[in-house]
Amino acid sequence: MPRRGETQEFRPFRRWFPFLVPLFVAANIALFVRTMYVNDCPAHAAAAAAAIGDSVGGAARAAAAHGCMLEPDLGRLLEMGALETGKVARDHEWWRLITCIWLHAGVIHILANMLSLLMIGIRLEKEFGFLRIGTLYVISGVGGSLLSALFMVSNISVGASGALFGLLGSMLSELITNWTIYENKCAALLTLVMIIVINLAVGILPHVDNFAHIGGFVSSFFLGFVLLMRPQFGYINQKNSRLGVHSATPKSKYKIYQIVLLVIALVILICGFITGFVLLMHGFDASQQCSWCHYLSCVPTSQWDCNKAPSNYCLSSQLGDQLNLTCQSTGKTETYVISSPSNPEAVKHLCLGLCS
Repeated sequence: MPRRGETQEFRPFRRWFPFLVPLFVAANIALFVRTMYVNDCPAHAAAAAAAIGDSVGGAARAAAAHGCMLEPDLGRLLEMGALETGKVARDHEWWRLITCIWLHAGVIHILANMLSLLMIGIRLEKEFGFLRIGTLYVISGVGGSLLSALFMVSNISVGASGALFGLLGSMLSELITNWTIYENKCAALLTLVMIIVINLAVGILPHVDNFAHIGGFVSSFFLGFVLLMRPQFGYINQKNSRLGVHSATPKSKYKIYQIVLLVIALVILICGFITGFVLLMHGFDASQQCSWCHYLSCVPTSQWDCNKAPSNYCLSSQLGDQLNLTCQSTGKTETYVISSPSNPEAVKHLCLGLCS
């Protein structure tokens, strides 16, 4: 209770203690550690060094460390639940639409996503609570996975980026639906739009799944109208006024435009997800039906080629104990004399060292 002469701070909305977002971060980190364990980095590095021999053992160890920590093997990520369209459409492994958002392809990948989740997610959880933000995070992640599976048919996809862009999308719809309770409306809208545009622009770089970003953003943009609608201040003031004291004429809890936006968003969201699941079930390849859509994920420039092979892909040939490798992304070529040229782990780690 405030002392005499003091006024109690007016807080019309409940403030929540954020525990779910830190829990999500811990879960992502734990699964990344699990991915490292499945990759079995020490064992594979030792096997590669033994196959390569002492002459290039140091390079092998450096490449092995690079491969284990920065670029875990996508095949092993696939075993843990990474998204591949064929396994979802043909083998009906629908759970991959959810599991892929908890996996990451390297240290830089997980650090960037988890820092973003902490900065954005904790603020939203404080404002709206764990239930609504948790629902937004998961559904937007699935929406991102769904659009990625329809457009990136031949790719393997992991990461929480779709869910993170979903949180940005929900912030935009929350600002729109609660427009009347904001003071600096235009400044807040301009700042948020600039952040969204900059983040989406990063998605045009090669080897970034911008369709997951777009799918997560659009899904949670519409879901935000449903879950993040606030009562109006006239209603709140009346609700919190002292017994027998009426601050003004009672107002309805929500404005008409909020209800209209909620209904429209809910219809679009349900129809969109149903359509996406049906198309995916029938093996629909959206990239074949849209000749320009690939530019949404990567725009070729003089600095990069969208069709270029991944940075750790090499062409190899061997003659006796000599192994010739050519890195596809850099064009560098090297010849190694190794004891086991046909050892796949040795070739993989040497390729990582050559391309890095």
